[in-house]
Amino acid sequence: MKTTKKIDALNKLLKIEEAKKAKEGKTMNTKKQRQYEQIKAHGENLLHLFPNATERDPIALCKKLRRLEAKASRITTDYCNGDFDAGENGEKLDAALDPILAKINAILGNTGKNPVPVFVNRDPRGYALKISSEWTFAYCQQTGRRIYSDWGGYGIIAPEITGD
Repeated sequence: MKTTKKIDALNKLLKIEEAKKAKEGKTMNTKKQRQYEQIKAHGENLLHLFPNATERDPIALCKKLRRLEAKASRITTDYCNGDFDAGENGEKLDAALDPILAKINAILGNTGKNPVPVFVNRDPRGYALKISSEWTFAYCQQTGRRIYSDWGGYGIIAPEITGD
C-alpha cells in the first residue's frame, strides 16, 4: 500500500514539474527523472516479456522485483561468506531461495507450457535474478527488443537503475 501511494505521488509530482517546464519551454532532465524513465522503460520491457504479470504498473513491478532481488542477493552473499549454513547437499539454501523464485514467477505470471527460464544465480558477484543467456539472446534476435543484461548475456530481472 505504502509503495503504491509513493509511486502515485512521484508520478503526480513529475507530471506537475513536466507541465511547469513545458510552459517555460524547458525540458526536465534531472538524474531522478532519468532514473524514473529508465525504471519505467525496464518495467515496460518486462511487461512485454511477461504479458501475464500480476502487477501491471511498470514502476511498481520493478520495485517489487528489486526487493526480491535484494533478498536473494543477501542470501547468496551470506552463503558465499560462510554466514549461511546451506546444509549437507544445499537443501537449506534451496529452501531459502525457492520461495523467492516462486514469488518472482507468480508476480511475472511466468507459468504455463513455455515459461521464461528465470533462475536464481548463486554467485553473489552479480545480480541474483536472471534469465538464461540463450533464451535472452534468442528473444532479442526474434523481437528486436533489448532486455537489460549482464556481460554474460543473461537477462537481468531487477537491475539497480541509478539514472546515470
